[in-house]
Amino acid sequence: MRKDRKVIDGRILSFDTSPLNKDFDFLSLKVDKKRIFVADGIIESIESVNITKPEFEDIEVVDYGDHLISAGFVDAHVHYPQTAIIASWGKRLIDWLNIYTFPEEMRFKNLQYASEIADRYIEFSLSNGTTTMASYCTIHPESVDAFFESAATKNMCVVGGKTCMDRNAPDDLCDTVQSAYDDSKTLLQKWHKKGRAHYAITPRFSPTSTPDQLSALGSLWSEHPDCVMQTHLSEQTDEVDWVRKLFPNTRDYLDTYETFGLLGERGVYGHAIHLEAREIDRLSEVGASLIHCPTSNAFIGSGLFDMKTLSTRSVKIGLATDIGGGSSFSMLRTMACAYEVAQLRGFVLHPAQLMWLATQGSAKALHLDDQIGNIAPGLAADFVVLDLSSTPEISQRSVRANDIWEELFPTIMMGDDRAIVATYVSGKKI
Repeated sequence: MRKDRKVIDGRILSFDTSPLNKDFDFLSLKVDKKRIFVADGIIESIESVNITKPEFEDIEVVDYGDHLISAGFVDAHVHYPQTAIIASWGKRLIDWLNIYTFPEEMRFKNLQYASEIADRYIEFSLSNGTTTMASYCTIHPESVDAFFESAATKNMCVVGGKTCMDRNAPDDLCDTVQSAYDDSKTLLQKWHKKGRAHYAITPRFSPTSTPDQLSALGSLWSEHPDCVMQTHLSEQTDEVDWVRKLFPNTRDYLDTYETFGLLGERGVYGHAIHLEAREIDRLSEVGASLIHCPTSNAFIGSGLFDMKTLSTRSVKIGLATDIGGGSSFSMLRTMACAYEVAQLRGFVLHPAQLMWLATQGSAKALHLDDQIGNIAPGLAADFVVLDLSSTPEISQRSVRANDIWEELFPTIMMGDDRAIVATYVSGKKI
């Protein structure tokens, strides 16, 4: 059977190792013009631009000139049901949930509405160069079906799961211990590893689940250990105080998960701002994933993620927009905010580190780096093509650059969807 083949030229950004490693040599990371050979949505090889292959001889070369080709952005923590309420004025996290989030999430029992918002969210993400995301859905199975079905029409690699809550939320948004387990198991069996879909067991966070529900979801995770488990951890100080009152017999916030079987290597914990030393040690011991959500943390006033400390520990770190607490669908804007947050904590993130966090770092955090997150043979041909002179303001700065990183950095700091020349999913230009 004839394969679907493509040949794409451009300046290629790929990583052999993490630039967050303390001994990483930034001068060794070259970004040269190369040729990508793609067959049936998979990168077959990366060669010099003068290389041809007999099986690709009749294929037109798509030449992006000096544009930068990166792996598609990987958004490691989002709430697609909050798309329509992004940039809603609010106070603190709990206020924001009660005023905006919970009323909107009630609408997702309607499959038609859920599908409309899922399609809208995915369109916005693709237009910003994001090819994979890990999304919380709502308590409604319809919201999960809508998300995975929408992604499947584009053959996207995505992670998602039914959000579980059985207390401290409106009655119409509460499930039960049994229904959380049963619905999650049914959805997991329906969607996990079907096509490019991956299921995530998803308790919203400890305050909205009883100990019995957390325990039931911990049991489900132990039965399906190849799934990731996603939840929130230590986002705001008043949230941490609330958890202490709700779980007086646990050592700290993280212990509310560990006690019920929800701490592990495939655990993905969003925010993780106000961590205690013991929590950092335990997260490092198990090799868990922490997801930095800088625009959300700034927008809701949560605090400053400690990239300097956490990047030296044995945890995986991803980057995320956290739509709709986050204020932008753009991973470029998210990288810019991550840079600013790190600066406020006395740590300077290099452009290579920012790009790694938004691609391979997030893929590793989701345990998908064997499939996505880099431009390398055997990985999916999920790309974003970036114009590093997309606006006059950016162009007049990038033209003075002495190297690729000076050229790229203005796009990270000032770029938006105008910088996205093309987005490819499984080798297909979207």
